[in-house]
Amino acid sequence: MDWFLMALKKYAVFEGRSRRREYWFYALFCVIISIVLGLVDMMLGLWSDENGIGLLSGVFSLGVLIPSLAVGARRLHDTGRSGWWLLIGLIPLIGMIVLIIFFVFDSQPGTNAYGPNPKGVGAPA
Repeated sequence: MDWFLMALKKYAVFEGRSRRREYWFYALFCVIISIVLGLVDMMLGLWSDENGIGLLSGVFSLGVLIPSLAVGARRLHDTGRSGWWLLIGLIPLIGMIVLIIFFVFDSQPGTNAYGPNPKGVGAPA
């Protein structure tokens, strides 16, 4: 939960680097919260079958849109890529697969163009 809150504290910070752990815990908690809110929407009758989303889950999704983009950009920075690579996700299916592969890569050791390694790991000798 600390990793999720850390990403939320950096609400709109697109600079720097984020570890794999920060990104994946953030993504995990977003999915869990979305599922719970979707169930609450269904129980309260706030779910729309036409739109495929409910009121509470929709508000949550809008609320985490910017932090999700920010943590994604910082994760890409950690692998040595520009945050603009997030736009490849607009390509159906293939774009998301490429992004998942990028997000799974390990950090670049040492300092890169986006800052020091958040793990504190130095460059290999």
